[in-house]
Amino acid sequence: MNITQIISQEIQCPEKDVISAISLLDEGNTVPFIARYRKERTGGMTDAHLRKLASRLEYLRNLEERQGAVIASIAEQGKLTEALEFQIKQATSLSEVEDIYRPYKQKRKTRAMAAKEKGLDGLAETIKAGKTTNVLRHAASYVNPEKGVKTVQEALQGARDIIAEEISDSASFRGIAKKYIYSNAEITSEEIMKDERDTYANYAHFRAPIKGLPSFRMLALNRGAKEGCLKVELSYDLTLIHDRIIGSYKEADEEQIELAVNDALKRLLLPSVENEIRSDAYEAAEDKAIEVFKQNTASLLLFPPIKDKRVLGFDPGIRTGCKWAVVGKNGVPEKVGVSFITKGSGEQLEREKALLGDLIRRANVDYVALGNGTGSRESEAILREAIAKEGLKTKIAIVSESGASVYSASEVGEKEFPNLPVEKRSAISLARRLQDPMNELVKIDPKSIGVGQYQHDMNQKKLGDSLHDVVEDCVNSVGVNLNNATPMILTYISGIGPMLAENICQYLKENGRFHNRRELLKVPKLGPKAYEQSAGFLRIYGGDEELDTTSIHPESYPIAREIISKCGIDLQGDDVDTKKSKLNRLDKNAVLAKFPQIGPATLQDIIDEILSPGRDIRDSMELVELNAEARTIEELKPGMILQGTVRNIMEFGMFVDINVHQDGLVHISEVANKFVKNIADLYSIGDIVKVKVISVDVKKRRIGLSIKQAK
Repeated sequence: MNITQIISQEIQCPEKDVISAISLLDEGNTVPFIARYRKERTGGMTDAHLRKLASRLEYLRNLEERQGAVIASIAEQGKLTEALEFQIKQATSLSEVEDIYRPYKQKRKTRAMAAKEKGLDGLAETIKAGKTTNVLRHAASYVNPEKGVKTVQEALQGARDIIAEEISDSASFRGIAKKYIYSNAEITSEEIMKDERDTYANYAHFRAPIKGLPSFRMLALNRGAKEGCLKVELSYDLTLIHDRIIGSYKEADEEQIELAVNDALKRLLLPSVENEIRSDAYEAAEDKAIEVFKQNTASLLLFPPIKDKRVLGFDPGIRTGCKWAVVGKNGVPEKVGVSFITKGSGEQLEREKALLGDLIRRANVDYVALGNGTGSRESEAILREAIAKEGLKTKIAIVSESGASVYSASEVGEKEFPNLPVEKRSAISLARRLQDPMNELVKIDPKSIGVGQYQHDMNQKKLGDSLHDVVEDCVNSVGVNLNNATPMILTYISGIGPMLAENICQYLKENGRFHNRRELLKVPKLGPKAYEQSAGFLRIYGGDEELDTTSIHPESYPIAREIISKCGIDLQGDDVDTKKSKLNRLDKNAVLAKFPQIGPATLQDIIDEILSPGRDIRDSMELVELNAEARTIEELKPGMILQGTVRNIMEFGMFVDINVHQDGLVHISEVANKFVKNIADLYSIGDIVKVKVISVDVKKRRIGLSIKQAK
């Protein structure tokens, strides 16, 4: 097959660019590096294009390898023909190759194999060809007690077993059945057991075409079946499939071929094909859910940070008190403790409130990062009173607690704060999530940060690889301050990985700081290739080389210096408008002629970095005002207009935190006064939205919200 041509058509990129991208990948270059620093060689392919290309490249190479293995196996059996080899090479999917290979694959002993051992294949051929007018008399000649064929009926049954297996193994018949069932079948479910919350009530008597079934429904049906709550089946009229197969045996004995076809359909072909269709449908739903998961993870990781602010991380609780941590502007925790503002009353409460206010004042806290778990609303009210009493301007921000407990109990958390108990680490994590969400969230398995759907049911390797890719793309698009980086975030930098990340941090520990990017080559095991891949994504502030604060790659420093010199630019001193004015005198064509190794795209990237060195692609953060009308789900009333934060986006809707300990659902039909195909086109994780409460089910802890009705 022509792999480059296939990929070129699928991602709609010129074949020469695809060939170049494949060459770069095969040379060991990472996707972030190619997307950022090799634009001219790939025609400016984005990381999304390159990820898709890399995925398809792996699949098609595996397909090509499997085709070769199947051809070799059939040839060893002496059954390979030119037509069969051509058919295998023309297959466009692994499942298609396996369907063709099915009749030649080694199987456990089947009824058909046993019948052939008894010498009944001749009778099967006679039945198919209709070569006798009296099949019973002809079958009598195959009765042989020594071979285990005691009666005429046993002989006929064995012959039909052979025919049934041939029908089931036929790639043509399987193709007919697959195409028909996928196009016409309905998937049905019946509730056979209820869980405590009756999670699958919507699927108690469910019926819908499997073709075009929304991915979230397929995932729900699959989980319900696995948990023993639902009986899930495919429903369709098999007459057409039956008639098509019967029609292929025009000369056959009608009675015997009818029995053989019915047996093949019921016992072999349809159960197998139905399993494949359901498996394919689930895999497609899984892929769709992973794409949504990736979008949500990217939105969360790229959520704007609050830079250079002192933050009080506050993890609310009732029984064991509220854990807090004062974290300095550099992310280093300064004090940790426990407050019992949600447990005490009277004089004790006033004393705790005064202590809290005094702490916020003395520590010069700019923001309180308040976790959104149990006790959040009670804590928020008292925090406001304490801040107001001290006359402070400290702001309160609600921070999702998803994954905080996972981090606190993890090896990473233990390594960072070995002398702190698990519960106090979570307060530090909340504060840091506000200061720099990405830097903190990379320490947590993406599956645990609350932005997925049915993630524990999915292929864990596929999900893990996909989430690793999106985290890698986010980290490299933002860049990392080398002198205060953690091993975890460095792991995601292009060309680094876990071992080099540890070596870099050990070098920092021994030498205090990096003074320039070239110093990276002194790190043990970090060679020229790793340096090439990583250097542009690592920033050094206050070092020997001012260009190290930018994402300009060291290989392009001579070009950047030429531009800065010719235009008389002070990289750190001139403001953006001054730089723009000076850059107007730049002859870009002359620069490109002098440095033919770059093109217009790379030149523009260099100019953009000169204009704003060290810029952060993330926007400034907006805080949501907490709702005063309702503090618990019991206090919610339909018709209330509230503000909330988007916490999770699904195919069917999005979940909004209105700070009542239970996220509300904005169904896709309630998102806007127009048709919405993809919610992610309109909203992202962390967006602040105004919503109207349209339904409340306290018993099932379900809240229905609407954005379009709130406008």
